[in-house]
Amino acid sequence: MPVPTIDQLTIADDPARWAALGFDVEDGHCQIGTVVLGFIGAEARPGPPGIRAWSLRDLTSANLDGLATTISHKPIPQAAPEHPNGVVAIDHIVAASPELDRSVAALQAAGMDLRRVREEPTPAGAPRQAFFRLGHEILELIQEPADVVERAGGTDRPVRFWGLALLVEDLDRCAEQLAGSVSDVRPAVQPGRRIASVRRSAGLTLPLALMSR
Repeated sequence: MPVPTIDQLTIADDPARWAALGFDVEDGHCQIGTVVLGFIGAEARPGPPGIRAWSLRDLTSANLDGLATTISHKPIPQAAPEHPNGVVAIDHIVAASPELDRSVAALQAAGMDLRRVREEPTPAGAPRQAFFRLGHEILELIQEPADVVERAGGTDRPVRFWGLALLVEDLDRCAEQLAGSVSDVRPAVQPGRRIASVRRSAGLTLPLALMSR
């Protein structure tokens, strides 16, 4: 069976703010690697900020435990050229679940490719993570910490999109180019890699990280 791949992410964000960060944006769209980002504007319609939905190819079901999903039949496009800021691809998408095992089962039932479950906490406090391969990209599904689950009213809630990590050809050059809008470059959790975060002052509605190869 073909491995599911990402066609498009729909993001409730201002495309001008992405353009100001060195992304090629045209008519409210931006292609990173083979994935299209479609910006609808945070005030365009009711709903949460950040990633609102996505479309995936080669799913057997759009029931992904609450992630707003449509099945796409579009062919995979040619990868976009490097953006002026050096971004070349999406490294991974992060989503959060109040009940990881339930969500993993739903994603597997829809045809998604589970690669591993990591039974160790992240620096941000997520106790467990599951990783799904989506072509060149990865979905990192994290278990919400117990205090977050309790504050939000328990485990009877859907999965939610959280943020993005993008692959940059030259992270030091990118950080210098975007000085003031990104954090200092620091070691990433993945051995041998480095990361910088886009600051809230940049005005994006979702957490965005920039990563070295």
